[in-house]
Amino acid sequence: MDNPPQLAIFRAMSSDCDILIVGGGLNGPALALALAEVGQRVTVIDALPLKRRKSSGFDGRSYAMALTSTRLLQGIGVWDDLVGDAQPMLDIKVTDGRAGEGPSPFFMHFDHAEIEEGPMGYMVEDRHLRPVLLDALKKHKGIKQLSGETVVSQETDATGVTVTLASGKALRGKLLVGCDGRGSGTATRAGITRTGWDYGQTALVCAVEHERPHHGIAHQFFMPPGPLAILPLTGNRSSIVWSETHDNARQINAMSVEDYLSVLRPRFGSFLGGFSLAGERFTYPLSLSLANSLVAPRIALVGDAAHGVHPIAGQGLNAGVRDVAALAEVLTDALRRGEDIGAAAVLTRYQTWRRFDNTTLALATDTFNRLFSNDNPVLRTLRDVGMGIVGNMPSLRRAFIREAAGLTGDLPRLLKGQKL
Repeated sequence: MDNPPQLAIFRAMSSDCDILIVGGGLNGPALALALAEVGQRVTVIDALPLKRRKSSGFDGRSYAMALTSTRLLQGIGVWDDLVGDAQPMLDIKVTDGRAGEGPSPFFMHFDHAEIEEGPMGYMVEDRHLRPVLLDALKKHKGIKQLSGETVVSQETDATGVTVTLASGKALRGKLLVGCDGRGSGTATRAGITRTGWDYGQTALVCAVEHERPHHGIAHQFFMPPGPLAILPLTGNRSSIVWSETHDNARQINAMSVEDYLSVLRPRFGSFLGGFSLAGERFTYPLSLSLANSLVAPRIALVGDAAHGVHPIAGQGLNAGVRDVAALAEVLTDALRRGEDIGAAAVLTRYQTWRRFDNTTLALATDTFNRLFSNDNPVLRTLRDVGMGIVGNMPSLRRAFIREAAGLTGDLPRLLKGQKL
């Protein structure tokens, strides 16, 4: 009959939100928007100040977003604000060779006209995508953002999870989702170990402005030190992702702009005419990093926190988007059945759905990088013949195109253009 103690106990057990998301880069906000649309209360925690996260010169990256990834962006209500700054990818050309010698006569050419759905995807610059997502978070009443805050501890129990921030504040939810990158603190604190290795390569990343139009064609040129991707951006601009050994990349990135371009020029070729640097230069060390589990009690991992792969096929963000779509669907369906969204049985469904796909992608990118990033004459002959065979078989070409567009496999509803 003592009401005040009962009220105190109720308050102590209540949650600040339904879902806590650590990491406010790209996957975290996308997941928050998807879940908030079905009525979930979401808190997004990120260590960086909001002003820096929204900066137009944040990190120099651009993303090759598969067609299905853009469907998710449409589904969470941000694609219309982004499409004007996105460049359709109409064709992909894959070649093999050495810098300054031109490509091998054997190549693969994938044309979007061979599928019915439209462009295989779009090139989207980080400086456009990130602010659009962050603005959408700000407008949604079901989402709370905590910027400049770091999680220092997390504890789970039978009914929920509590995180403590460096500021001393504690937050409680039913589920904690780690979207905090390859060095995920969420995974580490949950005792989730990782498997992976260093590729001995560093990606040199920049954008260039060129004389001739690219016509929406993406190029992948495989060279012994590593691949060079020339990816179309809006206007007469292209994004460059160029892999070299760690030592070579360090020396090249330290050069003057003129010397940097003189090293890039024989690799880039002359098919787009003269070109100049457009913006800053960046480097990213390349490695494989796979979480040995995607879930732990009341915890799920998404994106690079779950799997960091070689950028050779440009599928890193697309794999994260698939995680977002799958987890959002699993949680939404569980919610509608009246289940506890943080229960082990619910999270196991997410892991079962995504584990095989993520592992397969990691193995495929690892194999492609090892097969093409060398100058072994036997392997060179085998891969050139293989590209020639694929390039001349319509059924295989179409299969590769559908894979690039993200149209294969067991797709979540958001990637099909459907509502949750």
